[in-house]
Amino acid sequence: MISSNDFRTGVSIEWNNGVWRVVEFLHVKPGKGSAFVRTKLKNVQTGSVVEQTFRAGETMPQANLEKSSMQHTYKEGDQFVFMDMETYEESRLSAKEIGDRVKYLTEGMEVSILRWNDQIMEVELPNAVVLEVTQTDPGVKGDTATGGSKPAILSTGAQIMVPLFISIGERIKIDTREDKYLGRE
Repeated sequence: MISSNDFRTGVSIEWNNGVWRVVEFLHVKPGKGSAFVRTKLKNVQTGSVVEQTFRAGETMPQANLEKSSMQHTYKEGDQFVFMDMETYEESRLSAKEIGDRVKYLTEGMEVSILRWNDQIMEVELPNAVVLEVTQTDPGVKGDTATGGSKPAILSTGAQIMVPLFISIGERIKIDTREDKYLGRE
């Protein structure tokens, strides 16, 4: 059990028939009345975000999420196959279960899998990945880093905005959390 007074960003709780992660929290002690905790919670399974207020000191079960390192080995049909790096057991997930991060997933990539009650809740990719540009408008001599941006399609099919000087075949580094170009590799 965890008290609402102990809420911090990243804490996971079991609430409202699901697992929720605290995104924001604010302890409020009004001049009149009892203290309370105003939170913004994100559902780990669905990704929906709600705002909820709890009384100060209110207790609820803490979700015990297990984190394990797995490697994406191959794709079979519409299923992505992951191998546990310690036990060599395989798990299969669909693109819907992985979410929008699937656009950066490559074979051989190591990811973190969050489980709750032996059910896979979330797939966490590395914060930055290196991918090859497969399609973009050609770069023109004189294009600079501060000149603007253009769309580029990467080897996994993801589309992001890149500087004008990037050309087809270059390997670039991408921030998977914000879908942003970080630089050349």
